[in-house]
Amino acid sequence: VQLQASGGGLVQSGGSLKLACTASASGNILTIRSMGWYRQAPGKNRELVATSGGNTDYADFVKGRFTILRDNAKTTVFLQMTDLKPEDTAVYYCHATGIATMSGGKVDVYGNDYWGEGTQVTVSS
Repeated sequence: VQLQASGGGLVQSGGSLKLACTASASGNILTIRSMGWYRQAPGKNRELVATSGGNTDYADFVKGRFTILRDNAKTTVFLQMTDLKPEDTAVYYCHATGIATMSGGKVDVYGNDYWGEGTQVTVSS
């Protein structure tokens, strides 16, 4: 299972960015129980930004500014970020867990946590 994230960059305070993350596997992905985004700023711990699974959850510091969406196939997760602030500067990591795949008629379930490589978001003041 691999997660490929894209969409980071440099933006001015008040601007917008949209991140995307697509899951892929050696077999066909049947379902992903939960996908989401975390972030880690320099010198700080990694923190939850938003998740989409049975429920959609947001960290308090992004409520009303960020929106998490998944495509119809549920293998891509997006993070639409608006009204960005300098304190949103961080490396954003895509996360997925509860992945079921099918290959050659065999279903495999992966309960591990999977992480993308991270994409840098920098917000200038």
